[in-house]
Amino acid sequence: MKNRIITISREYGSGGRDIGKQLASELGITCFDKDLLRKTAEESGFNESYIKETGEYASGGFLVTLFSHRESAPSNADYLWKIQYKIITDLAEKESCVIVGRCADYILRDTADCLKVFIHADMKFREERIVSVYKEGGDMPVQHLKEMDKRRAAYYRFYTDMKWGYAPNYDITLDSGTLGIGKCVEILKSLY
Repeated sequence: MKNRIITISREYGSGGRDIGKQLASELGITCFDKDLLRKTAEESGFNESYIKETGEYASGGFLVTLFSHRESAPSNADYLWKIQYKIITDLAEKESCVIVGRCADYILRDTADCLKVFIHADMKFREERIVSVYKEGGDMPVQHLKEMDKRRAAYYRFYTDMKWGYAPNYDITLDSGTLGIGKCVEILKSLY
């Protein structure tokens, strides 16, 4: 039997990571999130903090470098993308699982039995969440949210040539602010 994979893309602060972890726990399967950074570090020889900085959370300065290298030789980011791509496809072949972020929806689009999910919420819900749960945002949490989403969107667009968060790219999109984390888990569990 082919493995069943759920990929979760998410707006920053929407609770997508928590939804993925809870869903995997209830389904009795593994959730891969930050584990992907560790596995990429092991395979590449780069440390996890470097991989995080050159990945979907890359700073604006890095994105300028990323886009300017498109016509030149492959960069470290390209090398890391290839490793990440292989890790995600290998995981999907090995076991049913939930994979959070890392463009897994795109990577597995043609090779796995994959439910592609996008989690979003309104700015107020996300702002309250990053301040209370993540202890982030400082004096300008809305600006922080916008910057993180912008980084994710740029990374996704660069490596997939698709628009991040665009509903037709996913099987289902859920508003965690309206539905709540638990209801999102319940809905996705029913689709598994």
